[in-house]
Amino acid sequence: MTPRLSTEADSTTAIEPIAPYAAGTATRGVDAPLRGEGLAQLEARDITAWFGQHKVLDRVSLTMPAGEITALIGPSGCGKSTFLRILNRMHELVPSAALAGEVHLDGIDIYDPERKLTDARRSIGMVFQKPNPFPAMSIRENVVAGLKLTGTKVSKSEKEALIEHCLIRGGLWKEVKDRLDAPGGGLSGGQQQRLCIARSLAIKPRVLLMDEPCSALDPTSTRVIEETMKELATEVTIVIVTHNMQQAARVSDTCAFFLAAHGTPGVIVEHGDTTAMFTNPRDERTHDYVNGRFG
Repeated sequence: MTPRLSTEADSTTAIEPIAPYAAGTATRGVDAPLRGEGLAQLEARDITAWFGQHKVLDRVSLTMPAGEITALIGPSGCGKSTFLRILNRMHELVPSAALAGEVHLDGIDIYDPERKLTDARRSIGMVFQKPNPFPAMSIRENVVAGLKLTGTKVSKSEKEALIEHCLIRGGLWKEVKDRLDAPGGGLSGGQQQRLCIARSLAIKPRVLLMDEPCSALDPTSTRVIEETMKELATEVTIVIVTHNMQQAARVSDTCAFFLAAHGTPGVIVEHGDTTAMFTNPRDERTHDYVNGRFG
């Protein structure tokens, strides 16, 4: 398999090849619609990633089931956030970044050369660790900002209905419905994060990636975000990176434990049903990590 370099990468960087997949893994053609409808399964196949000469992930494969919350856990520096960013083609924005492998959304490789980058970003949304609303925009404008960026046209009445729907789904409507023209940057931290969730939902993604969305929030805001995530899982597949083991146990259906030992690239040690991993893990390293013995 040919590794893919970012457009800003040094073309002389030495990259290790990865073997092709075994027979029987053929996928749907590039003319199949990436957007689709309904809940979507996300599947990473043999993902290896580099920053320059430094390999940060080694042949990571993971299926993230449709309509479920998948938590990515593990110590700092094991490649969780890099893996998350690969899932919607953000890794390639980093200078010198490269990767090999495939990411399939309902059987379609989002990295196929004939697929547009914007298609992946519309179908697979992202919520970051630090809330990042557009501070000069109103709450209303923040929610629909993605429509303009993706060239999506809707009528005024449709836009207002969409704003209400997304703020309801983001768990923020009751708090802001009477001040939609107030600046988004004037909200509290927890409210800003829920506004970012609402903004992500406006373009109707099929998958929502969340990179430690509660790490900068107080316990009350964290609880509200967690409740929002569980409600959203009925209409969008969620993948979350978290260092909070209690949070992973509370919100996720499935879990993947990443580890990078002694300077080696990150790998998945164990993955599966969250309850089983926390109560009866198969690997001793998983047991030690979820019980707070390292990390």
